[in-house]
Amino acid sequence: MCGITGWVSFDRDLLAEPPVVRAMTDTLRRRGPDGSGVWTGRHAALGHHRLAVLDPSGGVQPLVAPTPDGPVVITYSGETYNFAELRAELASMGHRFRTSCDTEVVLLGYLEWGPDVARRLNGMYAFAVWDARVDRLVLVRDRLGIKPLFYRSTPDGLLFGSEAKAIFAHPLSRPAIDTDGLREMVAHSLSIDQPVWAGLRHVPPGAAVTVDRGGLRTRPYWRLTAHDHRDSLPETVETVGALLQDGVRRQMVADVPVCVLLSGGLDSSALTAMAAAQLGPLGESVASYSVDFADHTDMVEADLERPEADAPFVREVVRHLSTRHTNVLVDADEIAEPRIRRETVAAYDLPPTSQDRDRSLYLLFREIRQRCTVALSGESADELFGGYHWNHDPHVQQAAAFPWIAGLSGYGQLRSALRPELSRSLDLDTYLHDLYATAVAEVDTLPDDSPLERRMRVSSHLHLTRILRVLLERKDRLSMAVGLEVRVPYCDHRLVEYVHNAPWHMKSHDGREKSLLRAVSRGLLPAGVLERRKSAYPTLRSTRHAQVLQEQAAELLRHPDQPLFDLIDPRWLAAAVRVPPESLPAATRNGIEDVLNLTVWLDLYKPEVRLR
Repeated sequence: MCGITGWVSFDRDLLAEPPVVRAMTDTLRRRGPDGSGVWTGRHAALGHHRLAVLDPSGGVQPLVAPTPDGPVVITYSGETYNFAELRAELASMGHRFRTSCDTEVVLLGYLEWGPDVARRLNGMYAFAVWDARVDRLVLVRDRLGIKPLFYRSTPDGLLFGSEAKAIFAHPLSRPAIDTDGLREMVAHSLSIDQPVWAGLRHVPPGAAVTVDRGGLRTRPYWRLTAHDHRDSLPETVETVGALLQDGVRRQMVADVPVCVLLSGGLDSSALTAMAAAQLGPLGESVASYSVDFADHTDMVEADLERPEADAPFVREVVRHLSTRHTNVLVDADEIAEPRIRRETVAAYDLPPTSQDRDRSLYLLFREIRQRCTVALSGESADELFGGYHWNHDPHVQQAAAFPWIAGLSGYGQLRSALRPELSRSLDLDTYLHDLYATAVAEVDTLPDDSPLERRMRVSSHLHLTRILRVLLERKDRLSMAVGLEVRVPYCDHRLVEYVHNAPWHMKSHDGREKSLLRAVSRGLLPAGVLERRKSAYPTLRSTRHAQVLQEQAAELLRHPDQPLFDLIDPRWLAAAVRVPPESLPAATRNGIEDVLNLTVWLDLYKPEVRLR
């Protein structure tokens, strides 16, 4: 895993501009602490910071393929899990390899197939290829958007980077947020290509963006489509199991230590069991990690999202699979430290909206990185297999809204803290309605779908193309901030395509959530874990933590002239501070967290605010 960046300019000679690209590259140091490189040509300059996972000695980037008509250069972030098969295919076609890394496979694949090489890749990736033969830049992002890639058009070319901070290191780009960006921030970034930052764009998942002297074009190479599902339930369970086992096998390949994130839930426990099955014949055991609070008494609040603690189930899986387990204890006072909040905001380039979960996850990753470089995680299982409680709520199924918004009473707490006149001008209800309509219009359905099947196909598509990206972004930013690569086997596009098209009656055949995954896991896990109800990532709910949040918010109120209060209603914050901490509602507590994150973000980036 790595950080990539670059600059294309058709009107100037970039051979004289290496310091600019080095500055852009340096912003990504934490994503790739094992080395860096810059390649500069006349009209393009590419930068790279490397986290060495495959071929540590041979995978130095940017990587250049000389040709008689000019060099072809790649800067690549991510992993291609089928690189061995592609390497063999390219070798049979006459290509010769200088390294054993997957980046060279992608580069030579581009020489053979052009941008269509993306269709052949199984993995998580974001990469840029400068083709000096035709003076063309190609930006490519993986199918589900696991790896980030931003770009900004300039009058004579383009800037790009794994993170917005790389683009802001260029003199032509400065941080700014406009009305649409603020809407995106409050709505939790549900647009496909519109980031919060004004002037920036995402390369859409499953798409290639090309820029040459003729302009900029975006071309999708993959989308989630509808197909008839003809397999029986037993055949479906068998196929899902085979695809998931193969995905885990591929994603455990690395030249560095690999571990599994284990919560004791069905998703992570199934991954751990499959990883153990891969390592057992080799005489090895799985390294697993979980997170808990140092003093969990009065720390974790049971609710619909978190009905029970993780720890007993983690212990059960560890005993059953004999993993080499580490339970990382996170201190509540450390979570509240302004320094940790500042580091997580800097990792995101945005104000995080997952409250203390961001900071505890960051601390977990920081600890794991002391021993491991790669971790497997269970992202996408809920979105893929129908794991959320609202998937099974008839009222949510019928609602003309994003299911997680209809199913969560506390979604988007920053909205309640905005200045009333600003909230009215944003018109978030209309914005979310329009976003939802746009998202639904993208869904491919079948003519003979029943009304229920169509609704659930739409729901699956929304989860996999919208809310999953938010979760993947969180995992990428917080892990890469400490140089940890997190892989997500449930995001294997073969598995996603297959399960998405399985009918809803199969996905809920035992009357519960994640029926297919539970069926696949029978015989792999203890009964208690197999039948466990879904429980979300733990959230800190101590009275002491609420008190610290209120104290930090009260300090903000002592400085009424700061930019924060151009956006936030001080009356809302003052009322939140006055509530006894032991009685502070979860929604208000979350709102205070969002305001504190926003304060740090404004201080770090000092964005120009352009509100209509």
